[in-house]
Amino acid sequence: MKFSVLVLITALAVGLSIGLVNYHFQGSWYYLLISFGISFGTSFLVFYYLLEKYIYSKIKLIYKLIHNLKLGKDLKEALGEYVSSDPINDVQQEVEEWAGAKKKEIELLKKQEQFRREFLSNVSHEFKTPLFAIQGYIETLQDCISDDPEMAMKFLKKAENNIERLSYLIKDLDSISKLETGEIPIDYVRFDIVPLIKEVLDILEDKAADNKTKFIFKDKYTNPTMVYADREKIRQVLINLIQNSIKYGKENGSTSVKIFELHDQYLIEVTDDGMGIEEKHLPRLFERFYRIDSHRSRKEGGTGLGLAIVKHILEAHQQTISVRSTPNIGTTFAFTLHKSNEPLLGYGKK
Repeated sequence: MKFSVLVLITALAVGLSIGLVNYHFQGSWYYLLISFGISFGTSFLVFYYLLEKYIYSKIKLIYKLIHNLKLGKDLKEALGEYVSSDPINDVQQEVEEWAGAKKKEIELLKKQEQFRREFLSNVSHEFKTPLFAIQGYIETLQDCISDDPEMAMKFLKKAENNIERLSYLIKDLDSISKLETGEIPIDYVRFDIVPLIKEVLDILEDKAADNKTKFIFKDKYTNPTMVYADREKIRQVLINLIQNSIKYGKENGSTSVKIFELHDQYLIEVTDDGMGIEEKHLPRLFERFYRIDSHRSRKEGGTGLGLAIVKHILEAHQQTISVRSTPNIGTTFAFTLHKSNEPLLGYGKK
């Protein structure tokens, strides 16, 4: 209800009340109309002035402040612009919306704080484990380097492996940080993804053989499957996903790679027939250092950052990655890449 209408109704009520009281005592319609007119006019002017000066203007100021602060303006800007034509009704809605937004912000900040604590704890643990191992090997070396050179070389090799793990960890953390801040540019090129997939499968062939994992990639992909992306970074995505499928796949299992053509994208799927992942783990699977089986991951030599790097690379391409999994059946990771309709120069030439 508008302010002027509210004042008008209030003045009418006062004027009518006084007029009826006057009519009751005087018994004259003339005095009723006179008293009604005078009291209505006086009430309207007095109420309008008092409410405007002491209440309505304050409500307008509060509404203006809340409305403009919601738009992200600073305090000075917020006090100087938009005013609603009906702030009395709007202010309640604005306050409720603002309170709801602030509640969501607080919940988000709590989640971010929880994530920060978990991240710092994980980083500390990931660095502490190899550092303590290196410290132990060095202390052992000091005791046996002269008496047992063969044992000394064994501990030197273990120390070297832990230093290498630290190096990979720092490199992966640095990559994620630079991807997040945009320091690593995306070098878009047009290329056929089929040869790249075959190349990655060849690179990981020995690792797959160690786990007795069979690669499945159909020969039906004979035509150019042109995409527009950073070839080296997509190579890293494929390596991380296929390595992950080998690591968590079952012995004598398989890892398959499939390509599906969409409207303006290609969908690439990497599927294993391994142990699968429980649904409760899926939302956090791309978080840094998140592991379903931390003991097995460390035994396999992972840093816990592989899937996080995959996610950041694809987000830098403005693409998405998803995962679906069924325990004891297998897991599928699927990501999209933009099509490039321009053919490769020289494709098919001998």
